[in-house]
Amino acid sequence: MKYLIAGSIAAVTVAAPGIRSSLGSFLPSSALGTSLAAAAAEQTFTGIITDDMCANTGHAAMRMGPTDAECAAACVSIHDAAYVLQDGKTIYKLSDQKAPGKFAGRKAKVVGTLDAKTRTIAVTSIAAAD
Repeated sequence: MKYLIAGSIAAVTVAAPGIRSSLGSFLPSSALGTSLAAAAAEQTFTGIITDDMCANTGHAAMRMGPTDAECAAACVSIHDAAYVLQDGKTIYKLSDQKAPGKFAGRKAKVVGTLDAKTRTIAVTSIAAAD
């Protein structure tokens, strides 16, 4: 059995009456929290806000509007596409699907934490890039 005791994780083996119990391994929760925090550090990503349908092939194939911004917005609203950030070599999914809309087709800076397995940025903020 495992119990959370005063901010620590402790493993306790429970024995039958008359048999000695033993206290197992002890890992302070602060050590666990430190390693998790290091893995989830906030970063800044810069690239073009587009949609996941046109990110690989460009907007010419779909051309849902006269500009890339209008095409991305149309793909998101009509075809259930999602806004993504394309930095030239990698396409990142964005957790926030409302804020990127005003930057569609434009270069933007996205601040957030990256889940490397899913290539998803947990968005903290988005701003126009210079």
